[in-house]
Amino acid sequence: MKIAEIYKSTQGEGLLTGTPSVFVRVSGCNLRCWFCDTPYASWQPEGIDYAVDEIVAEIEEWDCRHVVLTGGEPMLFAELLPLAQQLQDRDWHITVETAGTLYLPVACDLMSISPKFASSGPPADQHPHWSRRHERQRYQPEVLRSLIAEYDYQLKFVIDREPDLEEVEQFLAAFPDVQSDRVLLMPQGTTTEVLQQRAAWLVPACHERGWIYCPRRQIEWYGPVRGT
Repeated sequence: MKIAEIYKSTQGEGLLTGTPSVFVRVSGCNLRCWFCDTPYASWQPEGIDYAVDEIVAEIEEWDCRHVVLTGGEPMLFAELLPLAQQLQDRDWHITVETAGTLYLPVACDLMSISPKFASSGPPADQHPHWSRRHERQRYQPEVLRSLIAEYDYQLKFVIDREPDLEEVEQFLAAFPDVQSDRVLLMPQGTTTEVLQQRAAWLVPACHERGWIYCPRRQIEWYGPVRGT
């Protein structure tokens, strides 16, 4: 299993914001979002191969009961199954962060699903192959339905511009059983200034619709750096 980094930090996004966690970031992704803030796990995948036992041993070095399996796209890797099972057997709380395009019956306490919108793909003139592949794979409704039905979940949407709000509404219309308190909207951006600019219109939009505004606290706390 190719791993880009393993580190302890504080969860900065979603329902568990503020929770000390160990992050295991796999390297490799089936999508190519233009705004990806971890290109070293997608566009230019870095890392070294770890055995499952080696990953668990490194996690055990930290005094922490929450583990976040992220990427990249962790659902690409069959090794996720024995890894998550070993973590569950040791009574760790497991969050899996995924775009919701692939399914594995993984042990998981919180499935953090971040569906990607039409505006997320790379420019077709610069990346024609990835533009086509991204658009073809980014929305897999049957996978999403399985994840939502089988796990405690959060839906975490990256919002870059106001028209994205319409796409959130269209998405939720196809999933009428989704609870509004599980819908989190997060501004796209890697600087405090940009996040504040988008928050100015995104916060009231969330309040109007009963959704949760999801700030990117790790940017506020640490800046756009690795290992946070």
